[in-house]
Amino acid sequence: MAVVIKEVKAGSPADKKGIRAGEKLAAINGHPIEDVLDYRFYLMESHLSVAVEGKKGLRVLSIHKGEYEELGLEFETYLMDKQHSCRNKCVFCFIDQLPAGMRESLYFKDDDSRLSFLFGNYITLTNLTEHAVSRIIDMHISPINLPVHTTNPELRCRMMNNRFAGDSLNILRRFAEAGLHIECQLVLCPSWNDGEELRKTMDDLAALRPAVESVAAVPVGLTKYRDGLTPLRMFSPEEAGAVIDAMEEFGERMLSETGNRLFYPADEFYLKAGRAIPDEEFYGEMSQLENGVGLVALLRSQFRKAMENCGHEAKGTPITLATGVSAAPILRELVDEARKKWHNLHVQVIAIRNEFFGETINVAGLVTGGDIIRQLQGIDTPVLAIPDVMLRHEQDRFLDDVTPEQIEQALKVQVQVVPVGGKELLEALLQ
Repeated sequence: MAVVIKEVKAGSPADKKGIRAGEKLAAINGHPIEDVLDYRFYLMESHLSVAVEGKKGLRVLSIHKGEYEELGLEFETYLMDKQHSCRNKCVFCFIDQLPAGMRESLYFKDDDSRLSFLFGNYITLTNLTEHAVSRIIDMHISPINLPVHTTNPELRCRMMNNRFAGDSLNILRRFAEAGLHIECQLVLCPSWNDGEELRKTMDDLAALRPAVESVAAVPVGLTKYRDGLTPLRMFSPEEAGAVIDAMEEFGERMLSETGNRLFYPADEFYLKAGRAIPDEEFYGEMSQLENGVGLVALLRSQFRKAMENCGHEAKGTPITLATGVSAAPILRELVDEARKKWHNLHVQVIAIRNEFFGETINVAGLVTGGDIIRQLQGIDTPVLAIPDVMLRHEQDRFLDDVTPEQIEQALKVQVQVVPVGGKELLEALLQ
């Protein structure tokens, strides 16, 4: 299947060879081009035989370029075809718990193996054809991010509401046998896949090392919009502690046997259980930060190192630092440490209750602009600092489509967007 070329960059290798917009890219070095994975994989060679289809039929061009030099072709979409959507209806799916009226893109459930490799997205394996599986293995696409949830086939089918979800665990084993690098995620639901089911899953995944390089467990997130959905509940502090105990026990065993802890509970479990979060060294290579594993430890470490190396004075500008309920105690702790060095630091940390999704959602990344406006009426600081995770990738709006500019107008403050990092946080506080 050939892919239509939307644009050819002027002066590029493709342009110099006379490739034009509107033609179709058919093959590179004899390999058919279906999408971005084929294109990026076969583009790496310096000597290319490029087949393009135009009005005059198929022609094959010989192109010489640098190993990492771009060919100069642009396509209608980054993936070069449509994004693959999810076929499951997981009992814990967050998208199914969104309220109506949000922007359309938020309701799309992606389950695209190409995005796993390119951007770290997670894929369930239930969406993969045999052709896709073979291509991933042949290209040795790594790392690949897999939401396993459980290795009990019947339970996986029930949790994902897909009768093929259990069979697709065989793909996980094939990927491991092929030597792919695999990062796993477990969304844990109390009384579903914790307890003995969690122990079985850890046993099974440990048997797939060294291909399986890390396993993160995150607690289910439940909004107030669950009418008609499978009944689920949050973890109690005692249940969260039991998850920590089981994963740390397995982790210690793996560490002694292989030098890799392998299993990591998300920070949320420690906060829920009221337990101290481990130091940075506990998390090894920090490969599961996107799942909220080790974020607090890393932030503390970065902040304290930045304090040690910082010789600047604090300007003393009063600042309100808005965050989620779960992160607020951590940030207050760091602000208190900074005050011991900079006595003129005037910072108040305010936890924003999540009225939009429901107060069971307490992470900063799901705080909305509307909740900030409602809860911070009358703040008396000229600057409002917010973490960048509250905004979408383009940094221009919150999940409820409120913009930072609207917050500035409503609260009569200057909004400062702060990248998530200890050094960046300290710089924001010192102004």
